Amino acid sequence: MDTIASLFSFITTPVSWVIVQFHSVYGKLFGPDTGWAWGLSIVSLVILIRICLIPLFVKQIKATRAMQTLQPEMKKIQERYKSDKQRQSEEMMKLYKESGTNPLSSCLPILAQSPFFFALYHVLNSIATGKEIGVIDGPLLESARKAHIFGAPLAAKFMDSADKVASLGATLTDVRVITAVMIILMSASQFFTQRQLMTKNVDTTVKTPFMQQQKMLMYVFPIMFAIFGINFPVGVLVYWLTTNVWTMGQQMFVIRRNPTPGSKAQAAFLERLQKQVTHHKKVRGRGNVNVIKAIVAKGRDRNEFERKFINGLTKAGLAAQADGTVVESESAVAAETEDGATAAGAPRRQQPKRQSKAKRQSATAQGAAKPDGEEVTKTSLEKAQDQPEDAAPKAKPGGNTTGNKPGSGTRSKAKSGQQRKGQQRPKHPSSKK
Repeated sequence: MDTIASLFSFITTPVSWVIVQFHSVYGKLFGPDTGWAWGLSIVSLVILIRICLIPLFVKQIKATRAMQTLQPEMKKIQERYKSDKQRQSEEMMKLYKESGTNPLSSCLPILAQSPFFFALYHVLNSIATGKEIGVIDGPLLESARKAHIFGAPLAAKFMDSADKVASLGATLTDVRVITAVMIILMSASQFFTQRQLMTKNVDTTVKTPFMQQQKMLMYVFPIMFAIFGINFPVGVLVYWLTTNVWTMGQQMFVIRRNPTPGSKAQAAFLERLQKQVTHHKKVRGRGNVNVIKAIVAKGRDRNEFERKFINGLTKAGLAAQADGTVVESESAVAAETEDGATAAGAPRRQQPKRQSKAKRQSATAQGAAKPDGEEVTKTSLEKAQDQPEDAAPKAKPGGNTTGNKPGSGTRSKAKSGQQRKGQQRPKHPSSKK
């Protein structure tokens, strides 16, 4: 570890300078020689570094999701060219290039943070051995050696001997208890962060080897942290525990606000969004507008949770638009108006109910029994049957009856047994006899 840390000695001066600047602020509040002043300086260093790494964290999320999307295609390539490793690698690189995905992007935050981690290790190790490093000279070096966190010096390690720990003004029991607790917390936070990613933010509809790899890392990383942690100084354990807690909180925020499509986190997010939209009858927040816009643009390619979200809006009388907003659908507007009137003011068309045969016969009998002076509605067939034979319509010139087209009323007259009367249409002279 000392050899690796020496490779990053070029960055120890900036790291030591940042720590000293934070120490000058916290030293006025808690005292310059206290563990709180030096410990909070290390915590502030972590926060500053992680804020600077937020753009890389965003790239990591996008790269991880892109890799999850490509897993089915990658599996097909592996099966197709399993006997030709060179061709398999070429096809993989071609797939990465076409999709614009870089597998190393998911490791960017860790790679970018490593120099600061090893530089801090080098600074604390020099403090433990009493060597000046960077801007930490004599008075600051002596102050840092006296700083204790819950009885454990910042430069002490779990594997240090009793004599070395005594030279730092502490007991071996205190050092080992504090370092053991911090190692357990560091490993537990790493495990919970990875487990949260696997159980909530992974597309459950696609089973790929990538998921198995992530599941394996969920158990491997905490074990690695526990093994290496016994050789870390207390100050480095403070640094790594702080960065793990930051990562866990940052990931919780991302999973809640921008979950992976098809994951359990997306189902919970869309359920909350549906309740919010149906309650306010509109979409609040630019992020939510972009989410709905993306779901509408997918069309038939929506997953199960996205279809459920759209159907829920429809049941609530809302319709998602292509620009990410929602409007009240026509069925909802019509249901909310009074007296059967739509929003335009026109009455809604009511479908008549079909009456039974007995009711129709009863209505006909009642109509026949009405007193004089009231109009009785009759069908065209009944009118034709009631018409007397001598009341046939007069013929027009040309042979058509008044008010009737040629051939009209033939069926009703044939049923009543009447013969067609009136002047017959003469035959054309050119027709054969």
